[in-house]
Amino acid sequence: MSTDTTAIQEGDALSASDPARLLASLDAIRDFRGDVTLVLHGGATVEGFVFDVIVGSDLGSCALRLLVPGDATRRTVAGREIAAIRITGRDAAAGKTWENWVRRYAEKRLAGERASIESETLD
Repeated sequence: MSTDTTAIQEGDALSASDPARLLASLDAIRDFRGDVTLVLHGGATVEGFVFDVIVGSDLGSCALRLLVPGDATRRTVAGREIAAIRITGRDAAAGKTWENWVRRYAEKRLAGERASIESETLD
């Protein structure tokens, strides 16, 4: 599990029992390109893709906006409802930077293989 609040990766878990760390991690959670699971006080869970974070001075004034699979609506979860956030999904774009793409393209060309500008699948 990562201890750097700016580096969020699959398998990380953040607890509201450490509100300073959770608050400091909200931007990284928004920038993570995979699903998260929110554990709410009372035990209910919400899984989805965080596309927006409303940051406030404390968890009570924050909110996460999610796209929930199979649900056409967007869901907003207030920070005060969150007991923990688990980074459960794979970051679909991990390792797919422009620099990595250019390196792989050049390696294929130098090896005499067919190199295409078509993107790879995210799977």
